[in-house]
Amino acid sequence: VQLQASGGGLVQAGGSLRLSCATSTSTISPVAIGWFRQAPGKEREFVAHMSWSTGVTFYADSVKGRFTVSRDNARNAVNLQMNGLKPEDTAVYFCAASVQYGDPVYYMKPRAYDDWGQGTQVTVSS
Repeated sequence: VQLQASGGGLVQAGGSLRLSCATSTSTISPVAIGWFRQAPGKEREFVAHMSWSTGVTFYADSVKGRFTVSRDNARNAVNLQMNGLKPEDTAVYFCAASVQYGDPVYYMKPRAYDDWGQGTQVTVSS
């Protein structure tokens, strides 16, 4: 699965951004699409994931109620709508695809994912 993330940028605290993860699934469809982020000097952190077939979503506690994952079937993409952004949300955001089967906790781990997009920078100013 090939992935390309876009939509990052600079926004003030309290603002919104929508990230998009375009997918190319010519030979195999993913089981799950995940969003992760990585701030400078920190480990890659789980943000959210979505089941490709059912659309069921799961969020990290730090973004629950502010971020929403949705699927754009027309564009074969998965979007991450981010509202109420905070300076601590500043990071490079990555989307990833998994072809492995597991439970929601499994998809919180980077090792569950087989393919990664290139990342897009999100900067939230205070």
